Amino acid sequence: MSFDRHLAEIAREFPDWTIWRSDAGRWWATRHHPLTSAQRDVGCAMTIDADGPEELREHLRVQRERSGEAEPETDT
Repeated sequence: MSFDRHLAEIAREFPDWTIWRSDAGRWWATRHHPLTSAQRDVGCAMTIDADGPEELREHLRVQRERSGEAEPETDT
């Protein structure tokens, strides 16, 4: 799968984040909105990085769990 497709899929799955891949090949995500003090207190990050798309997805899932966000419902 192309990295553009990975980017698009991750962006759809995590709409509150901007997702990109650096020229060095690292995968990044940064939140659209500043963290609240409660989010900081539970270890949430404003920006995260990973070696690949699946690792980034896992980091984003952890961030979602820490912040208490519900997973978005998927259309079936």
